[in-house]
Amino acid sequence: MTVKIDAAIGVFDSGIGGLSVLQHIRKDLPNEHLIYFADSGFAPYGDKPESLIVERSLAAAQFLTEQGCKALVVACNTATAAAIKALRHTYPDLILVGVEPGLKPAAQQSQNGIVGVLATQATLQSEKFIALRDQLTAETGTRFFSQACVGLVNQIEKAELYSAETVRLLHQYLTPLLQQGADTIVLGCTHYPFVAELILKIIAEFNTSYPQTSVKLIDTGKAVSKQLTRLLASNVEHATGAISDSKAAPDSNSHSIIDTANKLIVYTTGSSTTLAYALDRLLHIKEKDREIMHLSVSSKIAKVN
Repeated sequence: MTVKIDAAIGVFDSGIGGLSVLQHIRKDLPNEHLIYFADSGFAPYGDKPESLIVERSLAAAQFLTEQGCKALVVACNTATAAAIKALRHTYPDLILVGVEPGLKPAAQQSQNGIVGVLATQATLQSEKFIALRDQLTAETGTRFFSQACVGLVNQIEKAELYSAETVRLLHQYLTPLLQQGADTIVLGCTHYPFVAELILKIIAEFNTSYPQTSVKLIDTGKAVSKQLTRLLASNVEHATGAISDSKAAPDSNSHSIIDTANKLIVYTTGSSTTLAYALDRLLHIKEKDREIMHLSVSSKIAKVN
């Protein structure tokens, strides 16, 4: 499929977690126009029925395709696990990239064959996750210990990355995995990289009392961005990120290509104030480089207020 060179890339998540993927896309494709959809009004997806997750994912995809997006990134593990099949069926010609749970790289990198997985309940119960886990266990002998992290997404959505409650939750969820001897931990939700620093601190404290092999964290955000870049290069007439250096200098009376592309457009069904705080604190995207619009969203169609 050939699409317009200047069409936007749409990225969506249940909330701010997908920003951990967006930051890699902005780095790898600095001249692409990006639209981010944060469905924070319905977050977290992880405790919702699969049918609702599929419905919300299709609504987000519909909204982004109506903005003319040439590609769609499902920057949510739960939405990918529940809805990627429905999305591919609905949009067979769209460049579509989902977030894999990171089990394969974890199995490859683990030294002792014991991997811990932090994820939402919905992801862990999905057919896609279970099938991949069982396949890798059969092929590699890797043992996966899964931990549903109830409440953690809510803490991150509130930008409480180091609060006492966030620390308590991470201690509760990490301890059993470390006690099982996991030397690799999969961050199976795109929200979790934002508490990676705290996770590493808790692991270090655990290892002081129970010395073991250093623990690796698996975050697939970079891999998602690389896959998107490959697909754009194959399907789009030109990948703008790849030709940015060859562009002639813009006229002095016009905006530069990078300045125009880096004006991030963001829609949210939740709090615009909270999202603005997350963009500023987590991605260091200042007000002049972004535009945030609140959406009033029915179960089917998103409308800008």
